[in-house]
Amino acid sequence: MSTLKIKKIDHVAVCVKDIDQAAARWREVLGLVPGRREVVESQKTEAALLPLGETSVELIAPRGNEGLERFLEKRGPGLHHIAVEVEGIETAIALLEGLGVPMIDRIPRAGARGHKVAFVHPRATGGVLVELVEPARS
Repeated sequence: MSTLKIKKIDHVAVCVKDIDQAAARWREVLGLVPGRREVVESQKTEAALLPLGETSVELIAPRGNEGLERFLEKRGPGLHHIAVEVEGIETAIALLEGLGVPMIDRIPRAGARGHKVAFVHPRATGGVLVELVEPARS
């Protein structure tokens, strides 16, 4: 039987209304400086990475993404998901589905930084949204 090949936590995502305001706060409080920033058209989301050692805090804001807008209305800004880097995302999805793990994405989609991403349903992890990430090949 195959095993899931998780390499590391890629990022922890925090949903915010205003990335500039949130980035200023993270810089003021923890000294984290935004690195890469982009609008991910396929996700209707703006994202800014705040590098932190081997991982990042990712600030995400809706740019037409109804799910993120509902999240902010319901809960306000806060922790949205944890992303883990996997080796072979298609294999990881198939393995999880084979184990009966509920998935939001059955096939990977385009995420920030050109990475392939897929989300595991929060029911599978006790209420935590988990994103599988396979980095784009350089």
